[in-house]
Amino acid sequence: MDNTVVFEESITAEKCSGHLSSVEDAIYVIGGKWKLKIIIVLQEKGNIRFNELQRNIPGISARVLSNELKDLELNGFVKRVVHAEQMPVVVEYISTDYSRTLKPVIMALSNWGRNHKNNIRQDVF
Repeated sequence: MDNTVVFEESITAEKCSGHLSSVEDAIYVIGGKWKLKIIIVLQEKGNIRFNELQRNIPGISARVLSNELKDLELNGFVKRVVHAEQMPVVVEYISTDYSRTLKPVIMALSNWGRNHKNNIRQDVF
């Protein structure tokens, strides 16, 4: 298996540094154990309440989910909608149009992950 990366244009040290910086920025915003999982569930389920969101992400605590949602909201990936006219007050979370720009990235990661798992299985077993 050839692991060589072929670029369409030559990469200078400056361009490489720029790419590394951009990837670092992206990982800072969506990295970690939970953020992409939250984004994926929100994109698949639409409007969703906190407890339902927590049930859809096995292993996440309420405290961690709350903190991750705050981070995602600050970065424009999640919108918190409060329905104060209802009793009790209902709070829902929805993915933003901006978060949906991650869909091609998520699909590419999913495909890569599936291929990687298959390659590991072939090499190991």
